[in-house]
Amino acid sequence: MSRTDARIPPAAAKRAANRVDGVDAARGLALIGMFVAHVAPAAASADLAAVIAIADERPRLLFALTAGMGLAFISGGTRPIAADRGVLRRQIAIRAVILIVLGILIAATLHPLVFIILDVYGVAFLLMLPLLFLPPRIALGLGIALLAVMPAFVELVSATDAVVELQQGLFAIVVDWVVSGAYPVVIWIPVMLIGLGLARLDLASPRVVAVAALTGATSAVVMLPLAALLADAASTASGALDETAVLRASALQASIEAIGNVGVGVVIVAGMLLLTGLAWLRVRRVAGAVLSPITAMGSMPLSIYTVHLVVIAAAVRVEHGIPTDDSAELLVGLIVGSMLFAWLWRRYLGRGPLERLLRWASGRSRAAGARAPTS
Repeated sequence: MSRTDARIPPAAAKRAANRVDGVDAARGLALIGMFVAHVAPAAASADLAAVIAIADERPRLLFALTAGMGLAFISGGTRPIAADRGVLRRQIAIRAVILIVLGILIAATLHPLVFIILDVYGVAFLLMLPLLFLPPRIALGLGIALLAVMPAFVELVSATDAVVELQQGLFAIVVDWVVSGAYPVVIWIPVMLIGLGLARLDLASPRVVAVAALTGATSAVVMLPLAALLADAASTASGALDETAVLRASALQASIEAIGNVGVGVVIVAGMLLLTGLAWLRVRRVAGAVLSPITAMGSMPLSIYTVHLVVIAAAVRVEHGIPTDDSAELLVGLIVGSMLFAWLWRRYLGRGPLERLLRWASGRSRAAGARAPTS
């Protein structure tokens, strides 16, 4: 062992080998964005309201993007596993079912005033199983093609009488999972495929990261202003257009906006990968230290997300006859508390508490040692 190796604690060395800090940092930012979307109070100015509105859609898509990358990592990264694929799929399926049950249980018992992603996350994992080992370029191409179509599809289908009727019946939760909820899996799957494809191409490659960043930035710069123009035009002309025309314009805007928002997510991941893994050594060290609390949050998303649901459910109060959990103090407490908890837990205990339980329940902790990063 070299003198340099001797200065690295064994637990830290193992963690460094099994995590991709840039992806964890991006996932941590997505969690913070969700906190803002969930409990940020009404803004006093239009400009501040616009800033807070950024957290409404992009964090969930960034979360889905990093989820796809995580699936790539646990299935072999740039070298997909050839043996025991059935075992891995079974482990992921068990995780998915646990997440579905956990999400439904939290909704039924705690009643937080937010949409819960855990059950949808589990459903998306199940649907990703047959797509897990697609070649990277096919995964990317399919993800991009579906992303261009599915948001518009969701807008159109959700307004149909059949879906509206199903939402009132026994299959309401299934319909919400697939098309009509806040996190429809038909949109999450394309985003996860994009994340899967990028991770398979190698997120440690400067060329891959640079091309991804350029493509994402171009998508955001082109698509988001175009979506805003469509929204303004539709709003202005809504009185002169029939309902069908307005719905079609809204559907087109949804797809264009989703492409732009995913582009933002790709840029964020690329930026975090650059700062934590590809920049000059001094930059990496400073960025790693500054981002370490956020990276720690992103390394245990299930624990942080679940605890935050418990906290905001406990913080619900009634103001002017309306239940609310909005609070600037609660928002600051969630962000700071999550960072501190995650940083301390990761530093001294490693894997997050619920992540450990999920890993054990799925049988993955009893499997052979990891072949690739596990972000």
